[in-house]
Amino acid sequence: MINHNGNILQETETTISFTNRGLNYGDAVFETLRISAGKVLFWEDHYFRLMASMRIMRMEIPMSFTPEYLEAEILKTVETAGEKNKTYRAKLLVWRNEGGKYTPTAKDVSFVITAEVLSTPFYTISEDAYEIELFKDHYVTSGLLSTLKSTNRIINVLGSIYAKENDYANCLLLNEKKQVVEALNGNIFLVNGYKIKTPPITDGCLNGILRKQLLKVLGQVPDYILEETSVSPFELQKADEIFITNTIVGIQPVTKYRKKEYGFSVARELLQKLNVKARLG
Repeated sequence: MINHNGNILQETETTISFTNRGLNYGDAVFETLRISAGKVLFWEDHYFRLMASMRIMRMEIPMSFTPEYLEAEILKTVETAGEKNKTYRAKLLVWRNEGGKYTPTAKDVSFVITAEVLSTPFYTISEDAYEIELFKDHYVTSGLLSTLKSTNRIINVLGSIYAKENDYANCLLLNEKKQVVEALNGNIFLVNGYKIKTPPITDGCLNGILRKQLLKVLGQVPDYILEETSVSPFELQKADEIFITNTIVGIQPVTKYRKKEYGFSVARELLQKLNVKARLG
């Protein structure tokens, strides 16, 4: 089922205009959400990130876009799927309405919400092989726009194709300073002894919701020291563990980068704490 501006539609009933600004100019932002037991996990953080993204993109925020309204529309979309008590992945996409070319003439926005069922109610650790490599064909630009979840994801698309063609599970993206920024689908953390390191937002990494939640968790765990500092590619092979975070998977451990293989004991420990935080809100 699809929720278009509050109207529930079948997939066959939906249409998109060829002048849609999200399609033509990437003039759209989105949130990827996980819904479990009728609850949107970390909804407040998602909502405020969406509002901040819309402001940065100079979109007109409708008065109706309250946390309560958008959350109700997300849950309404999930409920119409007909499978209660399931866990869902939902996507809330907002775009500026048609009008103008590079300079938009329309102020209003539209939204669409889609949902699909996930197999597990809570985050779990995958112990499958997960090899990564650097994607060096193109670079992320360090700056504010790179931190947004906008529909400008061409580097991620090309990196995903490169990973598939070369049998990698994922790739890491670099910025113009040749610093490691993030993975194709999430933020990255390096574990070295009791130190856990992640690139800062100023390097151009996505302002991820799970990244934010994990920073809060680590702030309450005295066993580890957290560092938000730039990551050099040379540090990857020195790490004891590397893991990737995003809202849908939670924590994905990396098992191999080039000749270096990694464990995931710290990732497993942190995932347990993350699940508790998700349940308690």
